[in-house]
Amino acid sequence: MKTIGLLGGMSWESTSLYYQQMNQLVQRRLGGLHSAQIVMVSVDFAQISQWQQQGDWQQAGQYLAEQAQYLQRAGADCIILCTNTMHKVADEIVAAIDIPFIHIADATAQVIHKQEISKVGLLGTAFTMQQDFYTGRLKQQGIEVMVPDLAAQEIVHQVIFNELCKGQIRAESKQQYIEIVESLIRDGAQGIIFGCTEICMLIGDVQFSVPIFDTTTTHAQAAVEFALA
Repeated sequence: MKTIGLLGGMSWESTSLYYQQMNQLVQRRLGGLHSAQIVMVSVDFAQISQWQQQGDWQQAGQYLAEQAQYLQRAGADCIILCTNTMHKVADEIVAAIDIPFIHIADATAQVIHKQEISKVGLLGTAFTMQQDFYTGRLKQQGIEVMVPDLAAQEIVHQVIFNELCKGQIRAESKQQYIEIVESLIRDGAQGIIFGCTEICMLIGDVQFSVPIFDTTTTHAQAAVEFALA
């Protein structure tokens, strides 16, 4: 079994889901007392969030690249960046390491293609929904991406940072998210990407009329597939 390197803490709430799901997947695959071989760096999200708000992606990229190098020295055979938004600096991380980097958008695209879907709605932080680093990577793989209108984007973004990243689950926010997803479906989305690793905490138990692509689960599965290949 190969060792998975988790670059997490963004937020720690969703990183804990990665750790849990990876171990569950390995145990189901191998049985007995098997669990995943993992090394992890968990950063202080307050600093990352500050760089995001300042638009200082260069500093954030340099810092996360250094943390990825630390994971490589610790024995990781691949790197998993446990956040959608910070894949904006994926190129900086890839350039700094000599082991595979499993990109969350690529893992998601593979699952979408298996469903024979070409048009999806995306929920995530404002950075993920508005900038090209994520939607553009999906479009390069033949997937059309829809995002909510600006007012809905603001709701999605604020709930992520002010509630989900702090472990807060509110019924009012859940209903708002459901309405936003259903609006995307009415507008033609054939599937919905939970493009922030915390979103599954809020509406992961909701049954929608189209397939849901939970990036946390998809990314964890891709890592385990690599580790057990």
